Amino acid sequence: MRALIFDTETTGRVEPDLIEAAWLAVSDLKTLEVEEQFVQRYRPAKPIEMGAMAVHHILEEDLLESPPASSFQLPEDTGYLVGHSIDYDWGVIGKPDVKRICTYAMTRKLWPEVDSHSQSALMYHFSKDKHKTRDNLKNAHSALADVKFCRILLNKVILSVRPNSWEDLWEFSERARIPETMPFGKHKGVKIADLPDDYRRWALNNLTDMDVYLRKALEA
Repeated sequence: MRALIFDTETTGRVEPDLIEAAWLAVSDLKTLEVEEQFVQRYRPAKPIEMGAMAVHHILEEDLLESPPASSFQLPEDTGYLVGHSIDYDWGVIGKPDVKRICTYAMTRKLWPEVDSHSQSALMYHFSKDKHKTRDNLKNAHSALADVKFCRILLNKVILSVRPNSWEDLWEFSERARIPETMPFGKHKGVKIADLPDDYRRWALNNLTDMDVYLRKALEA
């Protein structure tokens, strides 16, 4: 099973449809050597939102000769999808049955002192030459550029965590996703371990659309 460092560009935040997908296929955790590279634009079934267009600068007329978004498929040997806030991209492509490794969650866990954990901010944080980094980030919202930046951040995580396998890294990512403080409500900011028992029980019984990782934290 290979891991794909994966990213998408989409029509926007409201029921997003795919307009560009890119991935780097890697197997070796130590080197993250790229075995295969993929990038393709797709024709969406809905208009592109202006907010999304302002970010990726892809116009609808750029996509007229592209295959339909519904035709996208991951390679059959994909075992893990890696990305910054990977759940968004995973959802855009129909939530295939693969394990997700989230560099956003892992970098927040490993470097909580950083004031922003966006991919671009982290690139500056780890940079030894911020002028060069600034030049590189000018293409930060093309899917292929983003997966290349994500590979750099993934390497930083691996050097810190030193997993023995992709499964080890996935397990660390899953732990990193579990919040330590309440993200909303009258107890927002309170450590979940310090929440009143009656409030924890109420939340578990009544918030049916609760994030799965928050539910894990409350159940623990």
